[in-house]
Amino acid sequence: MQRLLLVEDEAPIVQSLTPALQAEGYAVTAAERGADALAAMAMEGFDAVLLDLGLPDMDGKDVIARIREWSEVPILVLSARHLEAEKIAALDLGADDYVNKPFAMGELLARIRAVLRGRERKFSSRSRFVAGPLSIDFSSRIVRIEDEVMHLTPREYDLLRTLALHAGRVVTHRQIALAVWGGAEVVEAQVVRVLVAQLRQKLEADSARPRLIRTEQGLGYRMIEPDAGK
Repeated sequence: MQRLLLVEDEAPIVQSLTPALQAEGYAVTAAERGADALAAMAMEGFDAVLLDLGLPDMDGKDVIARIREWSEVPILVLSARHLEAEKIAALDLGADDYVNKPFAMGELLARIRAVLRGRERKFSSRSRFVAGPLSIDFSSRIVRIEDEVMHLTPREYDLLRTLALHAGRVVTHRQIALAVWGGAEVVEAQVVRVLVAQLRQKLEADSARPRLIRTEQGLGYRMIEPDAGK
């Protein structure tokens, strides 16, 4: 049974979410305060954290930063803060995804499954990624669309690899910049957008209507999830 830590100070939300998550087979531990969540994380092992940003004792972004000092547990933010800057900050600090309140239960469950699958991929030894017509062999750095080998520049490949390793989750402009260019230079979001456009021209059947690499407006990009069993 997979264990979820629900960090939420609104009792009605805890009271509605807990039985719904339990009905899906998850074991749920609830924490009202950020300090309680950090203490629970230190004492017990969880498969994912569902985190509200507006906590009574500390900002949820500080909780993300503290957890990321020592744990790679998936973190799914649940928040009524709709400002793009808040979402970007949470994702840059290490959150895996972001769901706006109010949300449909079906969407939340799908996002939980996605971050849990992402965790499994992260710790797996698979050397290939397959999603629709796209296949990537990480060991040989060969990329194919259907059976045609795609010739990518080193930065295009690094971008594609970064998105594939985080498939199903949002990757921010800053995260892409760090993965592709490193931390030695400041990279504007427009430079990232140009690189994404170049990659789409090579991989997408219609770059104006991308299916493989989707734009998360104002946040970054999301690669479609890999095919089951691949």
